[in-house]
Amino acid sequence: MTSPLLSYVRADVPQQLRGYVTAVVAYDVEVGAPGSHVGMPSTALTLQLASGRPLRAGWAADEDADPVGVPALWGMLSGLHDRPARIVHDGRMTGVEVSLTPLGVRAVLGTCASDLAGHIVALGEVDRSLEALVEQVALSTTPRQRIEHTVRGLLAVARPDATEPTRPEVGFALARLTRGARVDDVAAETGLSRRHLTTLVKAETGLAPKTYHRVARLQRSCSDLKRSARHGRPSLAAVAVRAGYTDQAHMTRDWTELAGVTPSRWLRHEFPFVQDGAGA
Repeated sequence: MTSPLLSYVRADVPQQLRGYVTAVVAYDVEVGAPGSHVGMPSTALTLQLASGRPLRAGWAADEDADPVGVPALWGMLSGLHDRPARIVHDGRMTGVEVSLTPLGVRAVLGTCASDLAGHIVALGEVDRSLEALVEQVALSTTPRQRIEHTVRGLLAVARPDATEPTRPEVGFALARLTRGARVDDVAAETGLSRRHLTTLVKAETGLAPKTYHRVARLQRSCSDLKRSARHGRPSLAAVAVRAGYTDQAHMTRDWTELAGVTPSRWLRHEFPFVQDGAGA
């Protein structure tokens, strides 16, 4: 297999967007032959702006199945999910990926993350004011142009003053769960019953706290796996322990359920395409 040609440019997130946007990355990946890649579950909602050619993504049970549910799109938004997405390409993918926090979805798009959970939608269906941004990025010829259009477009539509604030205990709970705290511990720290915490977190994100915790742990292990693989052959057992799994077998089961792929298989088939990208 020919080595992929990779280009990733990460933007500095402006102060006005911090807390709403965690990453803006322009990418240009050329692999030479049509194929598909796994869209991993994450604690961020993902906004994709394609350039040069549209993207096609959806849910698939395995890597040989075509994604279903959405056509090829120039701009799309993926809500929080606990199953793998699959991105189909014709040999090259060019565009911008934006990672949005649940609060950022409120501030930038004027909607709640829970309304988007488990869905991949055309960006224009969420906010028609971003259609100009989609067109600008689609016609951009350089990574810097794509980033400039994206950041400027997000700043233009962000409306934090008109956004209903997230309840403080929910924001605290999401931060703690992202860092690996147990659901029962978070409930105790917020002074809420587990049932009440579940109601509030699910209303905000669309995921129950336990599921959000599992997704966050998967995300931590994936980031650790990428960092470790850059420096040689990683120890899956060590990655599992650092991420908060009981052992390597526990991590493998979780990856299989949430990402549809084992860590070792992901390293063989996906790592060459994401090693310099976002989420590292």
